[in-house]
Amino acid sequence: MNEFAPPSQALLVVDVQKAGVTGERAVPGAAGLLERVADLIAGARDAGALVVHLQNDGAPGSGDEPHTPGWELHLPVGDGPAEAVIRKTRDDGFADTGLGELLAGAGAESLVVCGVMSEMCVQATARTALALGYRVVLPYDAHATQDIPAAPGISAAVPAAVVSRVAAWAISADAEVTARTADVTFTAPPGTPREPAGERPASP
Repeated sequence: MNEFAPPSQALLVVDVQKAGVTGERAVPGAAGLLERVADLIAGARDAGALVVHLQNDGAPGSGDEPHTPGWELHLPVGDGPAEAVIRKTRDDGFADTGLGELLAGAGAESLVVCGVMSEMCVQATARTALALGYRVVLPYDAHATQDIPAAPGISAAVPAAVVSRVAAWAISADAEVTARTADVTFTAPPGTPREPAGERPASP
């Protein structure tokens, strides 16, 4: 247990969809990432914390185009009021979604953020959570991204691990960036989660 990170009341699982964690488009180290995200989900469920799976609706032809195999969530979603799926169309999981309403309904004030991609949807969602006054915990080993290819005349290729580290560092002054998933703990929020209108319900 990390003494500097009190238990969190909600877990945001960002875009852990088949297109990003399986096959040729999978982020480097996807198998380990999935194990750690699954550990976070199990810990949150055991503690009664709110678990929110964010699911990105990509553009036509993209790997996460809605209702294609790559769009599907890779990890199973639990049943019950403490677990939900929220679809989004932008990097920020709060933008034009019911995420804020769901968290407010549960009375959650502290969040753990994990998933893909580190410098895009993970960071954007964490930044908005911080701006809204949530306490945010970002376990470094539970988010990932792709390598950035070389740009001739500008820079060499940037390894995915470096990109993820920089993404976390950019918000580390305000978020609690923990080194390991194993240091993260959860507790139940004070209220009963209420699913926002128009959101797709969680399913087994």
